[in-house]
Amino acid sequence: MPERGPIPASSSPTSPPATAPGAPAATPAAGAATPAARRTGLLVTFVLGGLSALPPLSMDMYLPALPQVTTALNSPAATIQLTLTACLAGMAVGQLVIGPMSDKWGRKRPLLVGMVMYVLATAVCAFAPTAEMLIGFRLLQGLAGSAAIVIARAVVRDLYDGVEMARFFSTLMLISGVAPIVAPLIGGQVLRFSDWRGVFLVLTAVGTLLTLVMWRGLGETLPPEKRQTGGVGAALRTMRGLVADRVFAGYMLAGGFAFAVLFAYISASPFVVQEIYGASPQTFSLLFGLNSVGLIAAGQVNGKLLVGRVSLDKVLAVGLAVITAAAVALLLMSAGVFGEVGLVPVAAALFVVMSAMGLVLPNTNALALMRTPHAAGSASALLGTSSFLVGAVASPLVGIAGEDTAVPMAVVQLVCALLAVACFAGMGRPWQRRGADVQGE
Repeated sequence: MPERGPIPASSSPTSPPATAPGAPAATPAAGAATPAARRTGLLVTFVLGGLSALPPLSMDMYLPALPQVTTALNSPAATIQLTLTACLAGMAVGQLVIGPMSDKWGRKRPLLVGMVMYVLATAVCAFAPTAEMLIGFRLLQGLAGSAAIVIARAVVRDLYDGVEMARFFSTLMLISGVAPIVAPLIGGQVLRFSDWRGVFLVLTAVGTLLTLVMWRGLGETLPPEKRQTGGVGAALRTMRGLVADRVFAGYMLAGGFAFAVLFAYISASPFVVQEIYGASPQTFSLLFGLNSVGLIAAGQVNGKLLVGRVSLDKVLAVGLAVITAAAVALLLMSAGVFGEVGLVPVAAALFVVMSAMGLVLPNTNALALMRTPHAAGSASALLGTSSFLVGAVASPLVGIAGEDTAVPMAVVQLVCALLAVACFAGMGRPWQRRGADVQGE
Protein backbone atom coordinates (compact mmCIF):
# COMPACT_ATOMS: atom_id res chain seq x y z
CA MET A 1 0.00 0.00 0.00
CA PRO A 2 1.47 3.41 -0.87
CA GLU A 3 2.37 5.49 2.12
CA ARG A 4 -0.06 8.32 2.74
CA GLY A 5 1.19 11.80 3.24
CA PRO A 6 0.93 13.59 6.56
CA ILE A 7 -2.33 15.21 7.49
CA PRO A 8 -1.95 18.95 8.01
CA ALA A 9 -3.08 20.41 11.30
CA SER A 10 -6.41 22.16 11.09
CA SER A 11 -6.60 23.77 14.52
CA SER A 12 -4.70 26.73 15.77
CA PRO A 13 -3.21 26.47 19.24
CA THR A 14 -5.57 29.14 20.57
CA SER A 15 -8.94 28.39 19.01
CA PRO A 16 -11.41 25.60 19.75
CA PRO A 17 -12.13 23.05 17.05
CA ALA A 18 -14.89 24.12 14.73
CA THR A 19 -16.56 20.72 15.04
CA ALA A 20 -16.90 20.71 18.82
CA PRO A 21 -20.51 19.81 19.57
CA GLY A 22 -22.51 22.86 20.42
CA ALA A 23 -19.49 25.14 20.49
CA PRO A 24 -19.80 28.32 18.46
CA ALA A 25 -16.76 29.13 16.39
CA ALA A 26 -14.54 31.92 17.60
CA THR A 27 -14.20 34.85 15.28
CA PRO A 28 -10.73 35.63 14.01
CA ALA A 29 -10.72 38.86 15.93
CA ALA A 30 -11.69 37.28 19.20
CA GLY A 31 -8.48 35.38 19.67
CA ALA A 32 -10.09 33.18 22.31
CA ALA A 33 -13.05 30.93 22.82
CA THR A 34 -16.38 32.42 23.82
CA PRO A 35 -17.80 31.57 27.28
CA ALA A 36 -20.29 29.15 25.68
CA ALA A 37 -17.46 27.42 23.82
CA ARG A 38 -15.40 27.19 26.99
CA ARG A 39 -18.32 25.68 28.90
CA THR A 40 -18.89 23.15 26.13
CA GLY A 41 -15.19 22.36 26.02
CA LEU A 42 -15.10 21.75 29.78
CA LEU A 43 -18.11 19.43 29.57
CA VAL A 44 -16.57 17.44 26.71
CA THR A 45 -13.29 17.26 28.64
CA PHE A 46 -15.15 15.99 31.70
CA VAL A 47 -17.03 13.34 29.71
CA LEU A 48 -13.99 12.09 27.79
CA GLY A 49 -11.86 12.19 30.92
CA GLY A 50 -14.44 10.14 32.78
CA LEU A 51 -14.58 7.61 29.95
CA SER A 52 -10.78 7.34 29.95
CA ALA A 53 -10.74 6.85 33.72
CA LEU A 54 -13.41 4.14 33.74
CA PRO A 55 -11.11 1.19 32.77
CA PRO A 56 -8.49 1.84 35.50
CA LEU A 57 -11.30 2.36 38.00
CA SER A 58 -12.82 -0.97 36.95
CA MET A 59 -9.51 -2.77 37.39
CA ASP A 60 -7.89 -1.06 40.39
CA MET A 61 -10.85 -0.33 42.67
CA TYR A 62 -11.38 -4.08 42.88
CA LEU A 63 -7.80 -4.94 43.93
CA PRO A 64 -8.16 -4.48 47.72
CA ALA A 65 -11.15 -6.86 47.68
CA LEU A 66 -9.38 -9.84 46.06
CA PRO A 67 -8.59 -11.71 49.32
CA GLN A 68 -12.17 -11.20 50.48
CA VAL A 69 -13.57 -12.50 47.18
CA THR A 70 -11.39 -15.61 47.49
CA THR A 71 -12.88 -16.39 50.89
CA ALA A 72 -16.46 -15.41 50.07
CA LEU A 73 -16.69 -17.52 46.91
CA ASN A 74 -14.59 -20.36 48.36
CA SER A 75 -12.26 -20.38 45.37
CA PRO A 76 -8.47 -20.54 44.97
CA ALA A 77 -6.59 -17.28 44.57
CA ALA A 78 -5.54 -18.32 41.06
CA THR A 79 -9.19 -18.63 40.03
CA ILE A 80 -10.09 -15.23 41.44
CA GLN A 81 -7.10 -13.72 39.63
CA LEU A 82 -8.86 -14.76 36.42
CA THR A 83 -11.49 -12.11 37.16
CA LEU A 84 -8.79 -9.51 36.49
CA THR A 85 -7.50 -11.34 33.42
CA ALA A 86 -11.03 -11.65 32.00
CA CYS A 87 -11.71 -7.93 32.37
CA LEU A 88 -8.36 -7.03 30.78
CA ALA A 89 -8.90 -9.46 27.90
CA GLY A 90 -12.39 -8.08 27.32
CA MET A 91 -11.04 -4.54 27.12
CA ALA A 92 -8.38 -5.59 24.61
CA VAL A 93 -10.66 -7.61 22.29
CA GLY A 94 -13.69 -5.33 22.59
CA GLN A 95 -11.81 -2.39 21.09
CA LEU A 96 -11.30 -4.29 17.83
CA VAL A 97 -15.07 -4.69 17.50
CA ILE A 98 -16.37 -1.38 18.81
CA GLY A 99 -13.82 0.83 17.05
CA PRO A 100 -14.92 -0.10 13.50
CA MET A 101 -18.57 0.00 14.63
CA SER A 102 -18.12 3.63 15.64
CA ASP A 103 -16.64 4.42 12.21
CA LYS A 104 -19.78 3.01 10.56
CA TRP A 105 -22.60 4.12 12.89
CA GLY A 106 -21.13 7.17 14.56
CA ARG A 107 -19.61 7.57 18.00
CA LYS A 108 -22.59 8.14 20.28
CA ARG A 109 -24.76 5.10 19.54
CA PRO A 110 -22.07 2.42 20.07
CA LEU A 111 -20.79 4.31 23.12
CA LEU A 112 -24.26 4.50 24.66
CA VAL A 113 -24.89 0.79 24.02
CA GLY A 114 -21.49 -0.12 25.44
CA MET A 115 -22.01 1.96 28.58
CA VAL A 116 -25.48 0.50 29.22
CA MET A 117 -24.04 -3.01 28.86
CA TYR A 118 -21.18 -2.04 31.18
CA VAL A 119 -23.62 -0.89 33.86
CA LEU A 120 -25.70 -4.07 33.60
CA ALA A 121 -22.66 -6.39 33.62
CA THR A 122 -21.17 -4.57 36.62
CA ALA A 123 -24.45 -4.83 38.52
CA VAL A 124 -24.57 -8.60 37.87
CA CYS A 125 -20.96 -8.89 39.13
CA ALA A 126 -22.12 -7.42 42.44
CA PHE A 127 -24.50 -10.35 42.95
CA ALA A 128 -22.50 -13.17 41.29
CA PRO A 129 -22.91 -16.32 43.44
CA THR A 130 -19.92 -18.21 41.99
CA ALA A 131 -16.41 -17.45 40.80
CA GLU A 132 -17.25 -18.78 37.34
CA MET A 133 -20.16 -16.38 36.97
CA LEU A 134 -18.03 -13.51 38.23
CA ILE A 135 -15.33 -14.33 35.66
CA GLY A 136 -17.90 -14.45 32.86
CA PHE A 137 -19.47 -11.12 33.68
CA ARG A 138 -16.09 -9.48 34.29
CA LEU A 139 -15.28 -10.50 30.71
CA LEU A 140 -18.54 -8.88 29.55
CA GLN A 141 -17.77 -5.84 31.69
CA GLY A 142 -14.39 -5.49 29.95
CA LEU A 143 -15.90 -5.97 26.49
CA ALA A 144 -18.53 -3.29 27.12
CA GLY A 145 -16.16 -0.96 28.95
CA SER A 146 -13.75 -1.03 26.02
CA ALA A 147 -16.21 1.32 24.27
CA ALA A 148 -15.15 4.02 26.73
CA ILE A 149 -11.47 3.64 25.80
CA VAL A 150 -11.70 3.35 22.05
CA ILE A 151 -14.48 5.86 21.38
CA ALA A 152 -13.06 8.52 23.71
CA ARG A 153 -9.84 8.41 21.70
CA ALA A 154 -11.76 8.51 18.40
CA VAL A 155 -13.84 11.49 19.56
CA VAL A 156 -10.63 13.39 20.33
CA ARG A 157 -9.54 12.70 16.74
CA ASP A 158 -12.90 13.94 15.45
CA LEU A 159 -12.70 17.21 17.38
CA TYR A 160 -9.02 18.06 17.23
CA ASP A 161 -6.03 17.94 14.93
CA GLY A 162 -2.34 18.83 15.07
CA VAL A 163 -0.97 20.23 18.29
CA GLU A 164 -4.46 20.69 19.75
CA MET A 165 -4.95 16.92 19.69
CA ALA A 166 -1.64 16.33 21.48
CA ARG A 167 -2.61 18.94 24.09
CA PHE A 168 -5.98 17.31 24.68
CA PHE A 169 -4.41 13.86 25.09
CA SER A 170 -2.14 15.36 27.76
CA THR A 171 -5.23 16.73 29.52
CA LEU A 172 -6.87 13.30 29.41
CA MET A 173 -3.67 11.84 30.91
CA LEU A 174 -4.14 14.16 33.88
CA ILE A 175 -7.58 12.67 34.53
CA SER A 176 -6.86 9.05 33.67
CA GLY A 177 -3.54 9.22 35.54
CA VAL A 178 -5.29 10.14 38.77
CA ALA A 179 -7.67 7.16 38.49
CA PRO A 180 -5.11 4.41 39.30
CA ILE A 181 -4.00 6.40 42.36
CA VAL A 182 -7.43 6.96 43.86
CA ALA A 183 -9.11 3.72 42.75
CA PRO A 184 -7.49 1.39 45.36
CA LEU A 185 -8.07 4.06 48.02
CA ILE A 186 -11.76 4.25 47.10
CA GLY A 187 -11.99 0.46 47.06
CA GLY A 188 -10.39 0.26 50.49
CA GLN A 189 -12.82 2.81 51.91
CA VAL A 190 -15.80 0.98 50.41
CA LEU A 191 -14.64 -2.19 52.19
CA ARG A 192 -14.79 -0.34 55.51
CA PHE A 193 -18.61 -0.28 55.39
CA SER A 194 -19.39 -3.00 52.85
CA ASP A 195 -18.02 -6.24 51.45
CA TRP A 196 -16.50 -6.83 48.01
CA ARG A 197 -19.92 -6.63 46.37
CA GLY A 198 -20.14 -3.01 47.42
CA VAL A 199 -17.18 -2.21 45.16
CA PHE A 200 -19.17 -3.33 42.13
CA LEU A 201 -22.23 -1.40 43.31
CA VAL A 202 -20.10 1.76 43.47
CA LEU A 203 -18.78 1.04 39.96
CA THR A 204 -22.38 0.53 38.81
CA ALA A 205 -23.30 3.95 40.18
CA VAL A 206 -20.25 5.56 38.55
CA GLY A 207 -21.08 3.94 35.21
CA THR A 208 -24.71 5.04 35.43
CA LEU A 209 -23.77 8.65 36.21
CA LEU A 210 -21.20 8.74 33.42
CA THR A 211 -23.73 7.26 30.96
CA LEU A 212 -26.30 9.92 31.80
CA VAL A 213 -23.80 12.77 31.53
CA MET A 214 -22.45 11.38 28.25
CA TRP A 215 -25.98 10.98 26.85
CA ARG A 216 -26.90 14.59 27.65
CA GLY A 217 -23.56 16.32 27.22
CA LEU A 218 -21.73 14.68 24.33
CA GLY A 219 -23.05 15.24 20.84
CA GLU A 220 -22.34 13.10 17.80
CA THR A 221 -18.87 14.01 16.54
CA LEU A 222 -18.76 11.94 13.35
CA PRO A 223 -21.14 13.33 10.70
CA PRO A 224 -22.87 10.83 8.36
CA GLU A 225 -20.86 11.91 5.31
CA LYS A 226 -17.60 10.92 7.04
CA ARG A 227 -18.72 7.46 8.18
CA GLN A 228 -17.36 4.24 6.74
CA THR A 229 -19.56 1.98 4.64
CA GLY A 230 -19.55 -1.79 4.27
CA GLY A 231 -19.57 -4.66 6.72
CA VAL A 232 -16.97 -6.77 8.48
CA GLY A 233 -14.91 -7.17 5.34
CA ALA A 234 -14.65 -3.41 4.86
CA ALA A 235 -13.62 -2.97 8.50
CA LEU A 236 -10.91 -5.60 8.15
CA ARG A 237 -9.65 -3.94 4.97
CA THR A 238 -9.51 -0.61 6.77
CA MET A 239 -7.48 -2.10 9.61
CA ARG A 240 -5.20 -3.88 7.17
CA GLY A 241 -4.62 -0.58 5.40
CA LEU A 242 -3.77 1.12 8.69
CA VAL A 243 -1.29 -1.58 9.66
CA ALA A 244 0.24 -1.36 6.18
CA ASP A 245 0.82 2.36 6.68
CA ARG A 246 4.39 2.20 7.89
CA VAL A 247 4.29 5.49 9.78
CA PHE A 248 1.06 4.65 11.62
CA ALA A 249 2.40 1.20 12.48
CA GLY A 250 5.64 2.72 13.74
CA TYR A 251 3.85 5.01 16.18
CA MET A 252 1.42 2.26 17.17
CA LEU A 253 4.21 -0.18 18.02
CA ALA A 254 6.32 2.49 19.71
CA GLY A 255 3.36 3.33 21.95
CA GLY A 256 2.61 -0.35 22.55
CA PHE A 257 6.14 -1.19 23.67
CA ALA A 258 6.27 1.94 25.84
CA PHE A 259 3.01 0.79 27.43
CA ALA A 260 4.67 -2.59 28.04
CA VAL A 261 7.34 -0.79 30.08
CA LEU A 262 4.51 0.62 32.17
CA PHE A 263 2.86 -2.81 32.54
CA ALA A 264 6.17 -4.34 33.64
CA TYR A 265 6.45 -1.67 36.32
CA ILE A 266 2.88 -2.25 37.56
CA SER A 267 3.37 -6.03 37.68
CA ALA A 268 6.80 -6.12 39.32
CA SER A 269 7.08 -3.01 41.50
CA PRO A 270 5.03 -4.33 44.48
CA PHE A 271 7.33 -7.34 44.70
CA VAL A 272 10.56 -5.41 44.01
CA VAL A 273 9.89 -2.59 46.45
CA GLN A 274 8.41 -4.66 49.29
CA GLU A 275 10.07 -8.08 49.05
CA ILE A 276 13.54 -7.29 47.69
CA TYR A 277 14.08 -3.88 49.29
CA GLY A 278 11.99 -4.51 52.40
CA ALA A 279 9.69 -1.50 52.17
CA SER A 280 6.36 -1.49 53.94
CA PRO A 281 3.05 -1.49 52.03
CA GLN A 282 2.60 2.13 53.07
CA THR A 283 5.98 3.06 51.60
CA PHE A 284 5.12 1.25 48.38
CA SER A 285 1.81 3.10 48.17
CA LEU A 286 3.63 6.41 48.66
CA LEU A 287 6.18 5.62 45.94
CA PHE A 288 3.45 4.41 43.57
CA GLY A 289 1.57 7.64 44.12
CA LEU A 290 4.68 9.78 43.58
CA ASN A 291 5.43 7.97 40.33
CA SER A 292 1.89 8.56 39.12
CA VAL A 293 2.21 12.24 40.02
CA GLY A 294 5.43 12.36 37.99
CA LEU A 295 3.65 10.89 34.97
CA ILE A 296 0.79 13.37 35.30
CA ALA A 297 3.17 16.33 35.75
CA ALA A 298 5.22 15.39 32.69
CA GLY A 299 2.02 15.02 30.69
CA GLN A 300 0.98 18.54 31.66
CA VAL A 301 4.41 19.93 30.80
CA ASN A 302 4.02 18.22 27.44
CA GLY A 303 0.57 19.66 26.80
CA LYS A 304 0.98 23.15 28.26
CA LEU A 305 4.62 24.01 27.54
CA LEU A 306 6.08 21.79 24.82
CA VAL A 307 3.31 21.05 22.31
CA GLY A 308 3.13 23.85 19.77
CA ARG A 309 6.65 25.02 20.59
CA VAL A 310 8.67 21.86 19.99
CA SER A 311 8.20 19.17 17.35
CA LEU A 312 6.03 16.32 18.61
CA ASP A 313 8.57 13.88 17.21
CA LYS A 314 11.38 15.59 19.12
CA VAL A 315 9.44 15.43 22.39
CA LEU A 316 8.66 11.77 21.73
CA ALA A 317 12.31 11.04 20.95
CA VAL A 318 13.43 12.69 24.20
CA GLY A 319 10.85 10.73 26.20
CA LEU A 320 11.93 7.42 24.70
CA ALA A 321 15.61 8.27 25.27
CA VAL A 322 14.95 9.10 28.94
CA ILE A 323 13.01 5.85 29.46
CA THR A 324 15.81 3.84 27.84
CA ALA A 325 18.53 5.52 29.92
CA ALA A 326 16.59 4.97 33.16
CA ALA A 327 15.99 1.32 32.22
CA VAL A 328 19.74 0.87 31.65
CA ALA A 329 20.42 2.36 35.08
CA LEU A 330 17.85 0.03 36.66
CA LEU A 331 19.44 -3.00 35.03
CA LEU A 332 22.94 -2.02 36.18
CA MET A 333 21.74 -1.46 39.74
CA SER A 334 19.70 -4.68 39.78
CA ALA A 335 22.66 -6.69 38.46
CA GLY A 336 24.93 -5.36 41.21
CA VAL A 337 27.30 -3.50 38.92
CA PHE A 338 27.41 -0.62 41.43
CA GLY A 339 27.47 -2.97 44.41
CA GLU A 340 24.67 -3.02 46.93
CA VAL A 341 22.23 -0.18 46.30
CA GLY A 342 19.31 0.75 48.46
CA LEU A 343 15.72 1.54 47.63
CA VAL A 344 16.27 5.26 47.02
CA PRO A 345 18.27 5.03 43.74
CA VAL A 346 16.00 2.27 42.42
CA ALA A 347 12.91 4.30 43.30
CA ALA A 348 14.47 7.35 41.63
CA ALA A 349 15.06 5.41 38.40
CA LEU A 350 11.48 4.10 38.43
CA PHE A 351 10.24 7.66 38.97
CA VAL A 352 12.16 8.80 35.89
CA VAL A 353 10.74 5.93 33.81
CA MET A 354 7.18 6.71 34.86
CA SER A 355 7.51 10.46 34.44
CA ALA A 356 8.88 10.12 30.90
CA MET A 357 5.72 8.20 29.98
CA GLY A 358 3.97 11.57 30.13
CA LEU A 359 6.06 12.64 27.13
CA VAL A 360 5.60 9.41 25.19
CA LEU A 361 2.03 8.09 25.49
CA PRO A 362 0.04 11.22 24.52
CA ASN A 363 2.32 11.95 21.57
CA THR A 364 2.33 8.42 20.11
CA ASN A 365 -1.48 8.48 20.19
CA ALA A 366 -1.66 11.93 18.61
CA LEU A 367 0.93 11.26 15.92
CA ALA A 368 -0.65 7.93 14.96
CA LEU A 369 -4.19 9.33 14.81
CA MET A 370 -3.06 12.21 12.60
CA ARG A 371 -2.56 9.60 9.90
CA THR A 372 -6.23 8.57 10.02
CA PRO A 373 -8.71 11.40 9.41
CA HIS A 374 -11.47 9.05 8.18
CA ALA A 375 -11.08 5.87 10.25
CA ALA A 376 -10.36 7.12 13.75
CA GLY A 377 -12.42 4.37 15.41
CA SER A 378 -10.48 1.56 13.72
CA ALA A 379 -7.19 3.35 14.35
CA SER A 380 -8.07 3.87 18.01
CA ALA A 381 -8.97 0.18 18.29
CA LEU A 382 -5.60 -0.88 16.91
CA LEU A 383 -3.75 1.51 19.22
CA GLY A 384 -5.60 0.30 22.30
CA THR A 385 -5.55 -3.41 21.55
CA SER A 386 -1.86 -3.46 20.61
CA SER A 387 -0.95 -1.72 23.87
CA PHE A 388 -3.02 -4.13 25.97
CA LEU A 389 -1.72 -7.22 24.18
CA VAL A 390 1.96 -6.24 24.26
CA GLY A 391 1.61 -5.25 27.91
CA ALA A 392 -0.14 -8.51 28.76
CA VAL A 393 2.71 -10.48 27.16
CA ALA A 394 5.41 -8.45 28.93
CA SER A 395 3.88 -8.56 32.41
CA PRO A 396 4.43 -12.28 33.23
CA LEU A 397 8.07 -12.08 32.13
CA VAL A 398 9.05 -9.85 35.04
CA GLY A 399 8.95 -12.80 37.46
CA ILE A 400 10.61 -15.36 35.24
CA ALA A 401 13.80 -15.62 37.33
CA GLY A 402 12.14 -16.06 40.70
CA GLU A 403 11.63 -13.83 43.71
CA ASP A 404 15.17 -12.82 44.64
CA THR A 405 16.12 -10.39 41.89
CA ALA A 406 14.79 -7.34 40.10
CA VAL A 407 16.84 -8.10 36.99
CA PRO A 408 13.90 -9.54 34.98
CA MET A 409 11.87 -6.35 35.49
CA ALA A 410 14.79 -4.20 34.36
CA VAL A 411 15.52 -6.46 31.37
CA VAL A 412 11.89 -6.43 30.21
CA GLN A 413 11.72 -2.67 30.57
CA LEU A 414 14.98 -2.12 28.68
CA VAL A 415 14.10 -4.53 25.86
CA CYS A 416 10.65 -2.94 25.42
CA ALA A 417 12.16 0.56 25.51
CA LEU A 418 14.70 -0.37 22.84
CA LEU A 419 11.96 -1.90 20.68
CA ALA A 420 9.92 1.29 21.07
CA VAL A 421 12.91 3.35 19.93
CA ALA A 422 13.50 1.03 16.98
CA CYS A 423 9.87 1.19 15.85
CA PHE A 424 9.76 4.96 16.18
CA ALA A 425 13.04 5.55 14.34
CA GLY A 426 12.85 2.73 11.81
CA MET A 427 9.16 2.83 10.84
CA GLY A 428 8.02 6.32 11.81
CA ARG A 429 11.06 7.82 10.08
CA PRO A 430 10.37 11.32 11.43
CA TRP A 431 13.41 12.84 9.72
CA GLN A 432 11.91 12.04 6.30
CA ARG A 433 8.66 13.93 6.87
CA ARG A 434 7.65 17.54 7.12
CA GLY A 435 4.35 19.10 8.08
CA ALA A 436 2.39 20.38 11.01
CA ASP A 437 1.22 16.92 12.05
CA VAL A 438 4.68 15.66 12.91
CA GLN A 439 6.42 18.91 13.65
CA GLY A 440 3.88 20.39 16.04
CA GLU A 441 5.04 23.84 15.09
